[in-house]
Amino acid sequence: MRSQVGGYKTLREKLEEARVFLQMAEEEGADDSDAARETAGALDAARAEIEKQEMRVMLGGEYDRLGAIVSVHPGAGGMEAQDWAEMLLRLYMRWAERHGFKTDLADLQPGEGAGIKNATFEVDGEYAYGYLKAEAGIHRLVRISPYDSNARRHTSFASVFVFPAIDDKVEVIINPADLRIDTFRASGAGGQHVNKTDSAVRFTHIPSGIVVTCQNERSQHKNRAMAMKILRARLFELEQRKKREELEKFTKDKKEIAWGSQIRSYVLQPYQLVKDHRTGVEIGNTGAVLDGAIDPFIEAYLMGVRKGDASATPD
Repeated sequence: MRSQVGGYKTLREKLEEARVFLQMAEEEGADDSDAARETAGALDAARAEIEKQEMRVMLGGEYDRLGAIVSVHPGAGGMEAQDWAEMLLRLYMRWAERHGFKTDLADLQPGEGAGIKNATFEVDGEYAYGYLKAEAGIHRLVRISPYDSNARRHTSFASVFVFPAIDDKVEVIINPADLRIDTFRASGAGGQHVNKTDSAVRFTHIPSGIVVTCQNERSQHKNRAMAMKILRARLFELEQRKKREELEKFTKDKKEIAWGSQIRSYVLQPYQLVKDHRTGVEIGNTGAVLDGAIDPFIEAYLMGVRKGDASATPD
């Protein structure tokens, strides 16, 4: 509530500044005066605040204000796909950093030779899930493979799953009898303590088949807590999906929605272009996108959901 009121106050202040500078510019009678430039700057700041508030209006889902739990998995293709998954992991870490969100890496499985086999991390910040839910789906990369001695063009795929980091107010009941808990030594670099004790934890939820692994922390207790948090989020999302599927049975014209749908292509060769297939948004600066500048894609997706565009309906 404080954040919403603060945004409104900021907008009023910027508009008031613009009025004052505009009066000064009119008195000076010059279009290129300092007051005129200050007026333009104040209006730009007000416009940015309006756009920010418009985005918050679009994030009106019940769980949009929560943090997010994100999992990245490579598709078939060996080192090329694993490298693409690692590139996506860096992309989302950089995006979170740009927005001032805190990230906590829960599980990271290095690939054989390069890249990663999978990664799961939490993004802690207001509306993190509301934004990142737009990224769930299959991401496609086209480039000259650095792992191909013949310098041929390769196409790689990686999947991104996004779950709300539900808090204690949302009840998710987990029967201890349905849970198998295994402990093991963490893999990869992690210091003497990590690699010599059974600090890593694997939870298997037998009824759903969901498996969650957490090995980033030195303490087994902390890994258990994080693994339970991720499991609760995934079980919650599973129940929500079942409810949506039941409702969709009564909607004849609704398009089929599936996790396997390709949502975006990142083409680095023979030209450079990132295109979102749901919204049609295209960006030629592929370097900026891979460095976390994905807000135009997210905003267009959320706008499409707000308007009821079936092609932009969330999974």
